[in-house]
Amino acid sequence: MAQDNHYRIDYLLQGLYRTFYIRAETMSHAEAWYWATVDAGLGQIPKYRNDKSPKLSKPQAESLGLTSVEWSLA
Repeated sequence: MAQDNHYRIDYLLQGLYRTFYIRAETMSHAEAWYWATVDAGLGQIPKYRNDKSPKLSKPQAESLGLTSVEWSLA
């Protein structure tokens, strides 16, 4: 079993600063954007692991008011 790490993700949603923590094996800029959309209520988590849920692209998320996504190892 792989070791999970704790990550801090910060973002702006319609000008309001938000932050949350998530545990994951790895993190990338694209994954941070995905989890920020989920935390903001804009994105979806698949019901089952093998389900394909649509992920919002960065331009789509920005058009909905989500900006300035940054992540770091917590």
